[in-house]
Amino acid sequence: MVHLAAENRYDSMQYQRCGRSGVLLPKVSLGLWHNFGDTHPLETQRAVLRRAFDLGVTHIDLANNYGPPPGSAETNFGSIFAQDFRPYRDELFIASKAGYLMWPGPYGEWGSRKYVLASLDQSLSRMGLDYVDVFYSHRFDPDTPLEETMGALDSAVRQGKALYAGLSNYPPEAIAEAAAILKELRTPYLINQHPYSLLQRGVEGGVLQASAEAGVGVIAFSPLAQGQLTDRYLHGVPADSRMALGHFLKRETLTEERLGLLHALNKLAEGRGQTLAQLALAWVLRDPRVVSVLIGASSVAQLEQNVAVLDSPAFSDAELAEIDRLSAEAGIEIP
Repeated sequence: MVHLAAENRYDSMQYQRCGRSGVLLPKVSLGLWHNFGDTHPLETQRAVLRRAFDLGVTHIDLANNYGPPPGSAETNFGSIFAQDFRPYRDELFIASKAGYLMWPGPYGEWGSRKYVLASLDQSLSRMGLDYVDVFYSHRFDPDTPLEETMGALDSAVRQGKALYAGLSNYPPEAIAEAAAILKELRTPYLINQHPYSLLQRGVEGGVLQASAEAGVGVIAFSPLAQGQLTDRYLHGVPADSRMALGHFLKRETLTEERLGLLHALNKLAEGRGQTLAQLALAWVLRDPRVVSVLIGASSVAQLEQNVAVLDSPAFSDAELAEIDRLSAEAGIEIP
């Protein structure tokens, strides 16, 4: 049966211009990192993607290594895209990346021209796409000349396999240098992707400013700190949680100091008529240099709750000052 998207899918989503480009991105984008590999049911993935699009979430973010296993998120997305979303391709803004380990040997990671362009071809094959809307260098490679990596992104665009170039996890000084190279090549450089949350504020130390100076937008990943900034850990570590599995998120992260901060922020959120997650997302979006937040969703209900951040009231100066005070007392580094 052919999937029909909701006719009112653009009625409530809010869109922001990405840097100095012509691209508008939804304030809430969907990242297919942890919940779209082979460890999660394909029908759940399909339900989340369908509902996201019906809510106006047009931006879907992937990478070659998303899974588990690596590559499976793109394969699963490709399967769902072929069945449900191919008629809507021109309404979607799809991203992928290359930078982390994907295959054995000396050409399977980092930023060489050989790896970056081979990886893009593999990603397009897995997703069944002719092109991605933005293709990222997923991490800064200190051992490969920036001219080589940026040249590979330029080639991807000139070959018609990507419309825009992006950078992820690059330090401010590398952003400035990369921007100069891409400008000289006349490559459309659109966006930087970085971790940014109430618990991880490193981008305030230069990335946001460097991005603004380069004329590109910033999209924040892990705005909920892999679930810490939700109600999931307020009363301990659930047996089925990421922290219990201990892969990316370790139990030792949840110190008494951290737990106290989460409870204080949750109380502040309740006073604003929000969940802790909605407060955390709204806080990241308070900065106009942040064009969108990337959320992961393991269920339609979770997706809907997070998209409801669009109804958030603006923060008062007093609320922002209180958040900074609580964060500093809990040992959060504020650049």
